[in-house]
Amino acid sequence: MIEVAALPSEPRYSANAVHGDLPHILLILDEFPKAMGGAELIALKLAALLPHYGYRASILTFSIAPDIPELKSPPCPVYLLPIHRTYDLTALRAALDLRRFLKQHNVQLVNTFFESSDLWAGFVTKATSRAKLVWARRDMGILRSPKHNLAYRLMANLPDAVFAVSEQVRQHCINADHIAPARVQTIYNGLDLSDWDTPFRPAKAPGEFLITSVGHIRRVKGQDVFIKAAAAIVPQFPQVSFSIAGDVLEPAYFAELQVLVRDLRLSSHFHFVGGVAHLRKHLAAADIFVLPSRSEGFSNAIVEAMAASLPVVATNVGGNAEAVKDGISGFIVPSEDAAALSAAIIRLLSDPSRARAMGATGRNLALERFTTETMMTGIAGAYSHLLSTT
Repeated sequence: MIEVAALPSEPRYSANAVHGDLPHILLILDEFPKAMGGAELIALKLAALLPHYGYRASILTFSIAPDIPELKSPPCPVYLLPIHRTYDLTALRAALDLRRFLKQHNVQLVNTFFESSDLWAGFVTKATSRAKLVWARRDMGILRSPKHNLAYRLMANLPDAVFAVSEQVRQHCINADHIAPARVQTIYNGLDLSDWDTPFRPAKAPGEFLITSVGHIRRVKGQDVFIKAAAAIVPQFPQVSFSIAGDVLEPAYFAELQVLVRDLRLSSHFHFVGGVAHLRKHLAAADIFVLPSRSEGFSNAIVEAMAASLPVVATNVGGNAEAVKDGISGFIVPSEDAAALSAAIIRLLSDPSRARAMGATGRNLALERFTTETMMTGIAGAYSHLLSTT
């Protein structure tokens, strides 16, 4: 029999223990992979902050990679319910375990992330308990299969609410998944900007610039377009350097990128720096931030770059244009267009004063719109509304 079991760790969730009488929120994620993405980090952040907004939290997941630093001391209890398929006998047994867990732990609201959590765990929640269900939708369905698309449409009435990470994602939920507009609200990711003081930028010689991008190495992130754009920039700015920070999630694609750098004779200008432990320090060394994605929901990396006072050049996908004000805090360019990307970067390199002013404006916009407090106020208010309705 599969059992839901506490993850062995050194927890730091005293707030949950002290406030055991608070409404219990269960966050369910498909997995905690070794290379943590934005959704997993947001879920951990949410769990840590919920006690300050009148809730206690737990996390349940179906898979955990070994030796994840963020789970060495988690902000709340973390439970593992190991399932590999959602349609076999093991999944049926797991459904009974989840039902029992919801009852024993008096879970009043389940907030799910990703497909299996939304669809399988969401269905089990609504079919076997009185808990409210919230889907957290963080992308435009770029990785979904046809069966997932069908399932989302068939289960459009399942969630009590849907939190969309951008307005573009909200519209996708309404138009593609046929979820009633009244159930879908936009809640942007928030950043604790008190941790992002105005950075000290190391001095550079005249003509030296560093242009960086942050994101795991995946084709959807469009790093190949960034490399092609770099090839058009170097002839005009021979002392410019480029970097990509992020773990390699698609080795074959990474090999393609390395060949492209070599073939375009950019080896002395382009650097893959891997996962970055100190992101603020990395961004402080840069002059321009680039996000060449083919698809996004809402990019945490853009908000972090804005917090670091960097002008941003991003593709017009997902919520990018909701974060970057075109011509004000950076530039929005078409996806898959290396020429447009290089032209926007060249505009910034040609006018450093304007680039710095755009970076300062971006930081102010982040302070106004993308703070942790704004995110948590929206989430806590939505939870309160759901729990007050029958």
